[in-house]
Amino acid sequence: MNKNLQIVGFKIGRELFGVEIASVKEIVRVPEIVKVPDTPDFVEGVINLRGKIVSVVDLKKRFRLGQVDRSKASRVLVVEMGGRIIGLLVDAASEVLRLPADSIEPPPDMISGIGIEYITGVGKIGERIIILLDIKKVLNHGEWQQIAAKANNENNKEAVAA
Repeated sequence: MNKNLQIVGFKIGRELFGVEIASVKEIVRVPEIVKVPDTPDFVEGVINLRGKIVSVVDLKKRFRLGQVDRSKASRVLVVEMGGRIIGLLVDAASEVLRLPADSIEPPPDMISGIGIEYITGVGKIGERIIILLDIKKVLNHGEWQQIAAKANNENNKEAVAA
């Protein structure tokens, strides 16, 4: 039986990426992002998502794909990574794509350096190529701890201010 993989497609620059639909909780327009000092450069800050403070990672910066240019099409993918909720800032979120399992190939050998730890494969949809990501591996353990600590500090500040 040929199984289709359902993925949420999104753009960073001109490239099309995808993550499994089960990882994505929601997609929201970019709200006000509050900068948090002393975080990695790819952490944009935190947002208030219906009363919950959520850290936002800019994937363009994380993947070193050039300058950040926000537009009306920019979105935050709210995803769950290892039991934690985080926002991923992307240039645009496209549709849910159905990708036949036999159209997915392992990452090419030439990209065995930077990024290979979170690229699970490369899929083909017609003439389009989509880079598939393992969302749980986009941040390493140390980065997770640093971001979680900063988000907790922001949550505590909000509770004190209320």
